[in-house]
Amino acid sequence: MASDSYKTIAKAQETTYRQLSSKFLVYAYPVETEAEIKEHLDALRKRWFDATHHCYAWRLGAHGEHYRANDDGEPSSTAGKPILGQLLSQEITNCLVVVVRYFGGTKLGVPGLIAAYKESTAQVLAECEIVERTVDVVVEVSFSYIAMNDVMRIVKDMQPRILEQLFDNLCTMRLSIRESDSQQLMQRLEKVEGATVEVIA
Repeated sequence: MASDSYKTIAKAQETTYRQLSSKFLVYAYPVETEAEIKEHLDALRKRWFDATHHCYAWRLGAHGEHYRANDDGEPSSTAGKPILGQLLSQEITNCLVVVVRYFGGTKLGVPGLIAAYKESTAQVLAECEIVERTVDVVVEVSFSYIAMNDVMRIVKDMQPRILEQLFDNLCTMRLSIRESDSQQLMQRLEKVEGATVEVIA
């Protein structure tokens, strides 16, 4: 996979997993920010307020560079780590997986817990639609009205997504393009007489 693309899940998914007498409610969400993650966690804690544990792991960033795993009272590394391990092994990022456990009275032991959290996460991810997304750069170009044809020729040629455009005496366009193509787009736009180009995001 290219360095400017990543795998994530298309939409939220849930499943139920049972191990001995314990019940695991498993939720996977596509997420972009830690604020979104907190919202999902708060909602699940409120909904399943009487559950024994709310264990989770998440990864954010095109390369999964931001991540966290939480055992929520389970023995150390028996819950959050196996959940995170599944996200890593399937190379999925921008994703939160929460496993809500209702203890059924029979202890699973450390190996049993690790297996249960790993299997339940694998199960929910198997039911998810996995999609590939690109890392995009947003570029803003300003140019005079007479340079319009030159700019539009480049836009037509390179096919960036047009986010905003304002055509007046001074024209501006906000364009989104895949990271690996962004340098070429900027270099071509900068050659247009009187055009200024800057990266917004």
